[in-house]
Amino acid sequence: MNRLITAESVAEGHPDKLADRVSDAILDAVLAQDPQGRVACETFITEGLVIVGGEIASTAHIEPAILARRVVRDAGYVKPEYGLSFDACAVATLIRQQSPDIAQAVQRNGADDPRDRIGAGDQGIMFGYATNETPERMPLPIMLAHKLARRLAAVRKDGSLLYLRPDGKTQVTVEYEGHRPIRVHTVLLAAQHAPEALLDELRADLRTLVVEPVLDGWMDERTDVFVNTSGRFVVGGPASDTGMTGRKIIVDTYGGYGSHGGGAFSGKDPTKVDRSGAYMARYVAVNLVAAGLAAACEVQVAYAIGRAHPLALSVTAERPTVPAAALDRAVRQVFDFRPAAIIDALDLRRPIYEPLSCYGHFGRLDLSPTWEEPDRVEALRAAA
Repeated sequence: MNRLITAESVAEGHPDKLADRVSDAILDAVLAQDPQGRVACETFITEGLVIVGGEIASTAHIEPAILARRVVRDAGYVKPEYGLSFDACAVATLIRQQSPDIAQAVQRNGADDPRDRIGAGDQGIMFGYATNETPERMPLPIMLAHKLARRLAAVRKDGSLLYLRPDGKTQVTVEYEGHRPIRVHTVLLAAQHAPEALLDELRADLRTLVVEPVLDGWMDERTDVFVNTSGRFVVGGPASDTGMTGRKIIVDTYGGYGSHGGGAFSGKDPTKVDRSGAYMARYVAVNLVAAGLAAACEVQVAYAIGRAHPLALSVTAERPTVPAAALDRAVRQVFDFRPAAIIDALDLRRPIYEPLSCYGHFGRLDLSPTWEEPDRVEALRAAA
């Protein structure tokens, strides 16, 4: 029996994504000056107001309000009638020092091994997933949803559809025959627009300029395409819905395929294993699939605050080519999951995070992040 898998993405101007981007812009600004900086930055956005809060321990001197306004502008909020405008919104900054209790747990200076000197910044469970069904080693539904969201932004920014505004969402349902995606079953787009836009014209334009170019080869005569099913979508963005950092964690990862430990990424420096542990788990999964040891796999890792070594590590493979015990042994032999080792292996103390804050943190071949590199393939094959 065939099955249906659905994933969604959101536009750059979606209020939650806007909040993620502000948080990561502040993180990048700190890391650009102080690679050892510790950041836990949260953003709240509503009509006419941006609030930036959290904890930072760093020698960097940054201007959160300037960074927030730049992000708001870049997302397309440039007019007061949009409900948020970069040059008219208020920005409140509520940032304080990192808790000394957390700081001493993370920095474990007495350890003999340098890689034991950074403990996990919190407890938690992280997952990484990879599959061979797309070139990005990602599930097809989330990749198509992201591509639609990118295209929606492109036709707004290049002037093709002048009536579009920054907010929007996409959703794609893919039909699978066994493990193989065979067709797009349903497409859903929601696009914010100017009040003068005609609904029938908007629906026709988005089908022609967004849906069909992106989904060419995946749609058939039975594919349902729905655009702005609520009708009018003039009031959007933070004027319609409050945005907060960390509320699009499934959009950020695998679109509902695989598991999620619950921790968000944006605004967190790499000592926070919510971020670095998830990146490492993805890195392991990518290399296992690239090595041909499994058609798809999920990696789970768990940490305790202040401890360098993970409490638990497991690999669940789909259609493996070697026994489960061999996979587990190979992963433990080839990869080091201590936070300091992850930071070094993936070179995470760089200002690389803001571009990841929209359109997903994984499968991003456009950005070439280190955790997408299949550079441990031979080592895994030898160890397995």
